[in-house]
Amino acid sequence: MSKRGGLGEVLVRTGRDLYHEIVRVAGYSLLSSAVLLPLLFFVPTTIALALLPALYAPLVYGVIAAFHRRAEGKPWGVRTVLAEAARGFGPAAVFGLLLAALAGILVSSWWYYGGQDGVLPLTLAVFQTYFVAMALVSQFYTLPLVISGRCGVFRAMGESAKLFFRHPGYTVGAFLQFVVVTIALLATLVGFGVLWAGTIGLFLQKAAANVLEPEDEGAAQEETTCLGS
Repeated sequence: MSKRGGLGEVLVRTGRDLYHEIVRVAGYSLLSSAVLLPLLFFVPTTIALALLPALYAPLVYGVIAAFHRRAEGKPWGVRTVLAEAARGFGPAAVFGLLLAALAGILVSSWWYYGGQDGVLPLTLAVFQTYFVAMALVSQFYTLPLVISGRCGVFRAMGESAKLFFRHPGYTVGAFLQFVVVTIALLATLVGFGVLWAGTIGLFLQKAAANVLEPEDEGAAQEETTCLGS
């Protein structure tokens, strides 16, 4: 399958659209972040950590879906984010809980092995870190696949892993860009709350569309094998 352009071109297009649509990007981010405030300030920490992925992931799903509708020339306002978040609540919540489980594995590995002496504990911690990192990268296309209507969430996880193995360099590069933007915005909580969801939603939509929507029809047919699942 051929891509429409490299990662550099995707970043240029994302930056250009981010500049032109900064008001909507900020609005979507603030809407998504609104769920964080009551969880952080009014809910016990243990319960908040359990609810966060199940509630925040659907809102991010709604943001990605809104940018997907924009690319199709359809309405993509704030109501679209909320409607898509509600429609995709189940798949997005499942995906959010999966990411939370992987993060839990990573944290618990270093908490357990990090305090032990010797090479073996360190080796095990590094191995599990690599496993979690590869698992996260392999799921880069899951939500865009669900949003495009190609797959249900569990089939999309498998298809996303296949796309990762077909385009390893591109996918790892896109994921690293995702991590860099996230770390940069986390430097200030205000920046994260005002820009993260919208910026990441726009980038994920464009980076995934570059792979999922090839220009040649033959490749497009190859990539829609999970339709109707």
